[in-house]
This record gives sequence, structure tokens and C-alpha cells, in this order.
Amino acid sequence: MTEYLLIALALLGVLILGALGLVVPRLRRRPEPPPPETEVRTRAEEELAGPPVEAPEADVSTGILVEPPPVVVEVPPLVVEVPAVEVPEPTAGRLVRLRSRLARSQNVLGKSLLSLLAREHLDEDVWEEIEDSLITADVGIEPTQEIVGRLRERTRVLGTRSATDLRTMLAAELVEALDPGLDRSLRTAPKDGRPAVLMVVGVNGAGKTTTCGKIARVLIADGRSVVLGAADTFRAAAADQLETWASRVGAETVRGPEAADPASVAFDAVRRGIDTGVDTVLIDTAGRLQNKVGLMDELGKVKRVVEKHGPIDETLLVLDATTGQNGLEQARVFTEVVNVTGVVLTKLDGTAKGGIVIAVQRRLGIPVKLVGLGEGKDDLAPFDPVQFVDALLGTEPPARDA
Repeated sequence: MTEYLLIALALLGVLILGALGLVVPRLRRRPEPPPPETEVRTRAEEELAGPPVEAPEADVSTGILVEPPPVVVEVPPLVVEVPAVEVPEPTAGRLVRLRSRLARSQNVLGKSLLSLLAREHLDEDVWEEIEDSLITADVGIEPTQEIVGRLRERTRVLGTRSATDLRTMLAAELVEALDPGLDRSLRTAPKDGRPAVLMVVGVNGAGKTTTCGKIARVLIADGRSVVLGAADTFRAAAADQLETWASRVGAETVRGPEAADPASVAFDAVRRGIDTGVDTVLIDTAGRLQNKVGLMDELGKVKRVVEKHGPIDETLLVLDATTGQNGLEQARVFTEVVNVTGVVLTKLDGTAKGGIVIAVQRRLGIPVKLVGLGEGKDDLAPFDPVQFVDALLGTEPPARDA
């Protein structure tokens, strides 16, 4: 019994010693205490500060601290490129220079008519073909009947002469149909201490804002100083487009925020023109359909607000020559709202229906004052009936048929 007791005590002693061997090393390996707060901050500041900055050196001979020279970083000067101001082509003789642009219109109003007139026998069938050619060219029924009637009378009285004589007779009749006595001048000179005011109106898609920029170039080419008013506030790009046109010729643009009141912008443009003493203020208005009463009433409001400064000198209606007879209805409605004083006929180079010039004037009594003959920036020309007809008919009359 005593032996068993001794064995149990021995085993108990072994277990106690083993447990102590496991606990004591762990008690010895306690974690190091954290560094003081000041030391932590110092390390963080060093990391943020980057590499150490050298302290000022001391001059050994004098003991005075010497600061190192500052590091100078050279920044290249900012160069702002100012676009060169363009000089528009002179307007005198532009129709003559652009006569090749009327080549497509010559096929109807020029070459085909001359070919018909040059036939040896001008019977009823020939005269009907002449009438059809003029009507197809959008001259209109009544003007066509008058032109053909006078031509028949001339050839009956004078006889069918040479091709040159026939060309001269046709040119005279077309010029007469264009009413050369109409006043086609643009009133752009300042008067009574205020600039002349020109308002440009038209339907959507007629190229009105582009034409407005080209009109500004026409005015500047003729020696006028111009301020442009971007009163088309419904189309986001309209004001930017107009400002681009103006900057090319050194003109100023007055614009407002998007969706601003067009009448307010137009009013501010005229006031700016008065303050700066320019010759002409050119106001671009929003394109609109002639059958939308609300939009047309708003155009009337722009006119009334601008006239608080004084009367509007010119209201120019931009018409697309390719719209044909529909352009006459457009012109009629705009005339009732804002009293149109002149027509700008665009895209005349891209259509064989140049007779719309005659139809507009005969139906409305409004002179065509400017014509657009291409996409170029100086392809807008003052309209002259004689030069226009001469360009339509070309220089060489056809030979007479045998």
C-alpha cells in the first residue's frame, strides 16, 4: 500500500513540473510597452515631411548662419493665340465673280430658253415650251405670261433676227420682270446718334444664322462697324455659331444665357451698339415656322422691344431658293408680322429654279437685296438684276437652227 502511495506522489510531482515548464516561458515573453506619444508623432511627421531638409550651414569664420539659395522653377509664359482678323472680299462685282455658281440655273432660265428662241420657226408649240420652262423655273404663271407676251410681240414686230439679238431681247425682258427700279440698297448707316438696326428673320432650316454671319461680313466689307445680337436663344449652338462668325472679322457679339428672353437680348444688343458707337447692329432671331402663331407673336414682341431704342431700319427675310413657291407663303406671313423690307435668297447655286427671284418680287413687292451663291464665307452678294440675268444667260448665245 505504501508503495502505491509513493508512485502516485511521484506522478503528481512530474505533472506539476511539466505544467510549470509550459507557463514560465510565456510569462517571461511579455510584449514591449508602446513608445511614448511624442515619439509616435515624431515618426509620423518625419514620414509626411519626406527627406530631411538640410539645416542652414554656419560660416565657421563668423558664426553667422548662411541660408542656401532658393530653388527657382522657371514657368514658361502663357501664350494666348489671338485669331487673325479676316478681311472680307469687297462686295462690288461679287455676282460677276460668282457667275459660275449659277451654271445649274442656266440650264432652265438661260440655255433652254435661248435654244427655243433660236429656232427658225417660232410656232405655238415653241411658245408653249418657253412658257413651261419659265414656270418650271418658279417664275410664276402671271409673270411668265407677261414675259412671253412681250417676247412674242417683239419678235413679231422686229422679226426673228440673230442669236445675239434674241439673247438681248430675252435679257431685257427678264431684267424688266425683276423690276430694276426697286430700292435694293441696305440702310446700314447710323442716324441721329444711334446705329442702324437690321433684324434677320426666317423659317427653320433656311441657313439663317450662317447667312446672318455672312451679312456681317458684307457690312464690314463695305466699311461698316458691326455689333451682332444673338437673339436665337432656343438653339444652343446658335449663339456660339454667330460668335464664331463675328470673331473672324473682329466684331462683337451680345448674347444671353440659354433660353433667355430673345427680346431682352435684342434690346441689349442695340444698347451696346449705341454705347460703343458702331454703325450697324445686326440681330439674329430664332427660326420659326410661318404657321405657328405663338412663335410669330414672339417675333413681333422682339420688334416692339427693339423699337424702344428707335425704328428698325431693315428687316431681312432669309428664304431658301430650293423651297420654290412655298417660299412665297413664308414671305407673306413674315411680312404681316414684322414688315419685311428685303429678301436674302440663299442656296441659289444649288437649284435650277432661279426664277423664284422674279416670283418673290412680283407677288410681294419686296426687293431681293442679297443672294447666296455657295457655301463659302464670302459667297453672299448684293443683288443686281442686270448682272444676275447676264450670269444666268451666259456670254455665248446659241447658234440659230437651220
